[in-house]
Amino acid sequence: MSALLGRAFLQARFRFRPVVCSVTRAFVSSSDAPDHVVTYSQMKKMLATRNIQLLDVRNPDEFQAGKIPHAVNVPLDSLEESLQLSPEQFLQRFGVRAPLRGDDNLVFQCRSGRRSLEALDIARHLGFSKARHYEGGYKEWVELDGE
Repeated sequence: MSALLGRAFLQARFRFRPVVCSVTRAFVSSSDAPDHVVTYSQMKKMLATRNIQLLDVRNPDEFQAGKIPHAVNVPLDSLEESLQLSPEQFLQRFGVRAPLRGDDNLVFQCRSGRRSLEALDIARHLGFSKARHYEGGYKEWVELDGE
């Protein structure tokens, strides 16, 4: 009986998760965001100063349909392998400088933040301890930037 009640509780608990509008997230100040998250306003500043290595971990067809300026497509399913390439191999494959483990401007993004969070986990396990992810993703970017 307690097993049934436990399962019912878990189903009810996870069925009714609160939904936070991504537009609301964009106006959270930098000091309110966790250190592994890049907000919309931070993205805008980093892109304006070109102080960003933005890796889009969506599939190539999603990337071709629309992207954030200066993003480089490194699909999630090949990210771990790609981050372990030599700098020369990375440059040859992606046309940009390979991120270094100490870089604090490495940002992952996807459509809505789920895959970029997974990418962040992969990168952190590989030693990219200062890497971050854009939680709002391309979806929020389009909503707020109109591109």
